[in-house]
Amino acid sequence: MTLHPKVSDITARIIERSRPTRSAYLQQLQAAATREPSMDRMGCANLAHAVAGIPLDDRFKVVTLRAPNIGIVTAYNDMLSAHAPLQSYPALIKDEARKLGATAQVAGGVPAMCDGVTQGTAGMELSLFSRDVIAMATAVALSHDMFDAALMLGVCDKIVPGLLIGALHFGHLPTVFVPAGPMPSGLPNKEKARVREQAAQGLVGREGLLDAELKSYHSPGTCTFYGTANSNQLLLEAMGLHVPGTAFVAPGGVLRDELTREGRVPRWASSNQNALHPSATSWMSAPSSMPWWRC
Repeated sequence: MTLHPKVSDITARIIERSRPTRSAYLQQLQAAATREPSMDRMGCANLAHAVAGIPLDDRFKVVTLRAPNIGIVTAYNDMLSAHAPLQSYPALIKDEARKLGATAQVAGGVPAMCDGVTQGTAGMELSLFSRDVIAMATAVALSHDMFDAALMLGVCDKIVPGLLIGALHFGHLPTVFVPAGPMPSGLPNKEKARVREQAAQGLVGREGLLDAELKSYHSPGTCTFYGTANSNQLLLEAMGLHVPGTAFVAPGGVLRDELTREGRVPRWASSNQNALHPSATSWMSAPSSMPWWRC
């Protein structure tokens, strides 16, 4: 597909304008990627602290076998339907990693807020600020520097950019985003809109309006309309940062679990760490490519 001339021109200007800082960033990634493995680089006390909380079999793999270790950063909470399904993901990922001779650890958690909950309240003022907090929390989690790859568990327009910004600071690590998927269809959007209009006209009371909203937002998963959560899932899949086909599979089913297992980065895990492809390098050197799926 040929780019529109205007889009091509703007892209070329951005590439040229960002060349010095992008070059410095890629040099930083190269330096990080060519260091000794963390097992050789870390102090003995540091390493002991890092593995003290994991099962003995995993500890043996990390310390003695030098198996790949995946860092999981999660936006799980059960306050938000889009993130509630993430509760079970780390266990699935760890199980799948072990089958391939690797290990996985939850490196840290990040906050996740929803405009659908805070809209019209003072909490909405924190919406955009939360991206910076999420980016910093992601970087804090990965700063333990124990990982050969990373998985980002989260969706929506604050969480995904924050996770991505934080992950790109560690762009020498192959990174995959793992979404929760959308909730199954509930009350059709046209019907929901009709009830809202009636409520605005005073034809439906609070009880009728609440009943419609509860039937619309009715189960775990992202909202049932094409809003910021679902558009972010589609964008990440188009960018190659998701397992292909994973954006719009509802949580709770066998297919959803299998897609989560497939996102476990260890398509590489049983191979040599040197064969891993840094996600940021692939992404920045060829913005239209599908980064880690080219491995």
